[in-house]
Amino acid sequence: MQVNRVKQALKAGQVQLGAGFWQLRSQEIPRALAGAGFDWIFLDTEHGGFDIETVQDICRIANLVGIAPIVRVGDMQYSLVARALDCGAQGIIFPRVESPELLAQAVSWTRFPPQGIRGFGLSTPQVGYTKATFPDIVEHVNTNTLVVLQIETVRAFEAREELLSIPGIDAVLIGPADLSISLGLPGEFQDPRMVKTMEGIKDSCLRHNVAPGAHARSSSLAKFWKERGMLFLSCGNELSFLYERASEVIRELKD
Repeated sequence: MQVNRVKQALKAGQVQLGAGFWQLRSQEIPRALAGAGFDWIFLDTEHGGFDIETVQDICRIANLVGIAPIVRVGDMQYSLVARALDCGAQGIIFPRVESPELLAQAVSWTRFPPQGIRGFGLSTPQVGYTKATFPDIVEHVNTNTLVVLQIETVRAFEAREELLSIPGIDAVLIGPADLSISLGLPGEFQDPRMVKTMEGIKDSCLRHNVAPGAHARSSSLAKFWKERGMLFLSCGNELSFLYERASEVIRELKD
């Protein structure tokens, strides 16, 4: 059965680097990103157009090549969470979270009883064709499923201590685009007020023994936050990597 190395590394205080994946429905993408050295990818079913079959195909190839597939669900619904996990996701990202009560309920969807209320729908492919008992599978999956909270609004920032007090949260992935808009600073990712807010989230995470993290739209921003103690870092996405490298090649040749 698959061990969640990203979750283990975060618990050990090690930086884990990821990338968004939301446009190109190719199983070569996780292979390429794994080869480049990324630790995890997040399949964005909130903003991207992936259906459940695509999620399943990408999760399976990602697990085979050793890059952890994590699904950002489109909404806080049990069926979206359970199906993503049944497709092979090693973790779930919960977007637009502001309510501690809803977050506690959502965390319960990621765990089998007695830790949660997730229904059992796993068979041989999801456990790597390992011969294991139901109790073994339940314990292993509960231990290895990564739960990620997104803080993306001023309201969520103000409620962060309550949100981070919910048991079962492994990491935070700050959504800087929506957070900057909520702060009245759209796209001003290094405005002192934006930086102060993100630093406040990071400090709260550390107090609650939750790995702090953020999505960055450039490698320079990712480096900025890596140097400031963020552990769960996402940088760019598959389409931006393709476009930016293609643009760089054209600039070099035309110059």
